[in-house]
Formats: sequence, structure tokens, C-alpha cells
Amino acid sequence: MILLGLVLVLLAGGAIALVASEETARYILFGYTFEFDSLGMFIAGAVTAAVLLLGIAMISSGSRRTATRRRQARVARAEASSRVARLEEEKRELQRKLEHEHETQPVPRPEPQSEPADRLVAGGVEDPRRR
Repeated sequence: MILLGLVLVLLAGGAIALVASEETARYILFGYTFEFDSLGMFIAGAVTAAVLLLGIAMISSGSRRTATRRRQARVARAEASSRVARLEEEKRELQRKLEHEHETQPVPRPEPQSEPADRLVAGGVEDPRRR
């Protein structure tokens, strides 16, 4: 919208410059000759003013829209950054708790290996090679 508004402002400015540079009410534009009476000049001036104001309004609204988008993007980045910071702090706290739990728990000692409970009726041990 900003670009279109700029084009409209430039067109209206060109029309104003064309009228200001001519001494008569006869204008040659792109090979065409235009001749206006006083009512035609008034209407042409009103149309030129309307185009100029429309262009300025389009530039203004486009600038406001762009500023709003930038502000929303800035807020979203700030929220994401604070969310990441909270998650990192939570992670550090959980790591501290885990380290504290490991320090306070006794280290389990491995139980000594006993004889296999797999005995035959005759009191012998089954030979694993026979399977």
C-alpha cells in the first residue's frame, strides 16, 4: 500500500507541476491536447487534490500496518526468549535436584554370586553342554 500511495502522490505532484508550469489553460500531455474552462480546471484540481489525499492516506495506513507487524514480531520474539529462559532455568533446577539425589542415596553394592539354584535330583549340576 505504501508503494501505491507513493505512486498516487507522485502523479498528483506531476499534475500540479504541469498546471503550475503552463501559462494558459491548454495542456499537451502524451501527444493529446487538453483545454479546460474555469469549471473544468476546478474539477481537475479537486480530482488532483483527492488523488493526493488518497495517496497520503495509503502511505499513512501502510506505515501503521508495518509498524504494528513489527511490534507484534518484537513481542513474539520477547515471549519466545523468556519462554526459553524459563525452560533453561527449570532444566538447571532439575539437574541440581538430580545431582542432590545421587549424592544423598547410598551406592548399591553388588550381591555376591551364589551357586546356581538349578540342581538335579541326585544332587549334581546340569551340564550346559548337553543342551
